[in-house]
Amino acid sequence: MNWIKKLFKTNPSSEQSVEMILESEEHQKNTIEEVSKKFLIVGLGNIGGEYVNTRHNIGFKVLDYIASKHGVSFETAKLGVVAEISIKGRKLILLKPNTYMNLSGKAVQYWMQKENISKENLLIITDDLNLAFGTIRIKGKGTDGGHNGLKNIQLLLNTSEYPRFRFGISDEFKKGQQIDYVLGEWNAVEKEKLPERFELGKQIVESFALAGLNETMNSFNGK
Repeated sequence: MNWIKKLFKTNPSSEQSVEMILESEEHQKNTIEEVSKKFLIVGLGNIGGEYVNTRHNIGFKVLDYIASKHGVSFETAKLGVVAEISIKGRKLILLKPNTYMNLSGKAVQYWMQKENISKENLLIITDDLNLAFGTIRIKGKGTDGGHNGLKNIQLLLNTSEYPRFRFGISDEFKKGQQIDYVLGEWNAVEKEKLPERFELGKQIVESFALAGLNETMNSFNGK
């Protein structure tokens, strides 16, 4: 940028203009860096006491665990409840939509726009019938796999290319009982193992913000 100053060195007003340009560029740089350090972590689930401990609400449960470990509480906001945590200069917005599962995309879209968060810095936490209980699968894109929450998110974001953290709930149900199964509560064996899985979920979310998607996939997939 020195050549710009030399070009206008005989004109004080021009020098002031150059300083304004430099300040503007620095401001834009700081803004970009600030945005790149902001993440939206969305746990999918259904609101209401009858759904609290159901398999379909694993996204809510993982966020509850993370918030408790960081000593923060959720507050009611537009289209959901929100908590914020900070990790080594990264700001993580934890969102539990209150739109019910089938309209999850409405809350995701609103908060991405409100906080100016790119899809690369979005992480959706959801249950997955196609994975054994507790199995972790992190991907940067993919199909909705028949999951209504992911289907609505894909519809409103107009893309299937966004990071997602799938938590296996297995498919141990008889034909025609899928809805009862996903909206059913964990069995005794699963309940005993959940705390360890919640801790792993916390590590995954923190790794996503600090190390990025690829490193997180390499470190945690299959665990």
